[in-house]
Amino acid sequence: MSSSATVLGSRRMASTIANSLSFKLGVPLRLHPHPTHTSASLGFTTFRRSYVVSSSAFANQNREYVIVGGGNAAGYAARTFVENGMADGRLAIVSKEAYAPYERPALTKAYLFPLDKKPARLPGFHTCVGSGGERQTPDWYKEKGIEMFYEDPVTNIDIEKQTLTTDSGKLLKYGSLIIATGCTASRLPEKIGGNLPGVHYIRDVADADALISSLEKAQKVVIVGGGYIGMEVAAAATGWKLDTTIIFPENHLMSRLFTPSLARRYEEFYKENGVKFLKGNSLKNIEAGSNGRVTHVKLEDGSSIEADAVIVGIGAKPAVGPFERVGLDSSVGGIQVDGLFRTSVPGIFAVGDVAAFPLKIYNRIARVEHVDHARRSAQHCIKALLTAQTHTYDYLPSFYSRVFEYEGSPRKIWWQFYGDNVGETVEVGNFDPKIATFWIDSGKLKGVLVESGSPEEFQLLPNIARSQPIVDKAKLQNASSVEEALAIVGSSL
Repeated sequence: MSSSATVLGSRRMASTIANSLSFKLGVPLRLHPHPTHTSASLGFTTFRRSYVVSSSAFANQNREYVIVGGGNAAGYAARTFVENGMADGRLAIVSKEAYAPYERPALTKAYLFPLDKKPARLPGFHTCVGSGGERQTPDWYKEKGIEMFYEDPVTNIDIEKQTLTTDSGKLLKYGSLIIATGCTASRLPEKIGGNLPGVHYIRDVADADALISSLEKAQKVVIVGGGYIGMEVAAAATGWKLDTTIIFPENHLMSRLFTPSLARRYEEFYKENGVKFLKGNSLKNIEAGSNGRVTHVKLEDGSSIEADAVIVGIGAKPAVGPFERVGLDSSVGGIQVDGLFRTSVPGIFAVGDVAAFPLKIYNRIARVEHVDHARRSAQHCIKALLTAQTHTYDYLPSFYSRVFEYEGSPRKIWWQFYGDNVGETVEVGNFDPKIATFWIDSGKLKGVLVESGSPEEFQLLPNIARSQPIVDKAKLQNASSVEEALAIVGSSL
């Protein structure tokens, strides 16, 4: 047998072994020397050819792993690379953000506190302080040997060549790619005033800074949308002592999660703090004055409200950008992944808000826009990529909000929810100070929300929701307090 045939046979044997191991382990295995490597994705393994391009053509020195995105998921992914000793000289992060990854929820909470009430500011809330971890400042990334590209979003991907092109024209090379681009705010059409000066959307620090600049000069604030953004921005606006109105087409606040009865409790509290509600009404257009800035919000019923500033919180869309070719989910949006966050393209992963993943506990595909999922999905993905971890992601949906936490607030609001809000509901408590809502479907407790719980009570909630115990609905209905209701449920675990 000729030497060339021997080499070819050896490569084929190595390819067969690597393909077999890659399928069993669920992680990509690389053969050296190149020009080829293997990757596993969505249950199959593909052998790909690497294109040889002069290394001087690439802007990044660190090419083995590249993260696209600069939010929570990117920060927690970076930490996981460091924990596994795979960041230094190997990892690059490319982001449209001007800052190192930070805990984004702060932007609609403590970041918006009045300037005399100790608002949050960077570097105070860089990841991973939100989960009690180390504060990863720009210097942290330098110390860990992570290459950072700021304010330069990716505009194109060449899947065959494994390269990315950025807005500034840089060409980046990757071995494995982690897409952590999150979401973009849903915007009102320009033709109805959606881009007027004084109209705000909040997704990054620059957005929040622009809003604060408006709040400093404003007297009348209108918030469009009755979800998370609406609740949190309205709470912050009360600290500025501004005339604040929330408009939304639904019949009650937080309609995707709250029951009408629970929403009424929160609405009453907001009203006590000066917030006005216009429920069941939709915005028609936003009008500007002679200086071009917003002056009025007109509603579909023909009425008009004065406004110096308008904050729009009507949802978000997955920031798929140039990654459509990787494979999208048609039901929930975003990039389709499996339980290890592998896309249909070998070597490419997606995590956080942008990922449509199997929600194992409820046997459905989901896309979750929440910081807890951003953190956990990033960590799970990177561990699966770097180690022999093969167990699939088993996420329990959870949501929370903390508002009215500024100095001098009459009361702090903090609720947590775990599980699935399906079935019948039982409400216990009077909101003074606690209230709990339990969702029961076919006798099983599916979801639970508690307002103003103790640390011990909040710690109990995920155990309850994951266990889905059989509960006595009548006993819950007769509970005289939140504490008694949780004890009843706890005894069923």
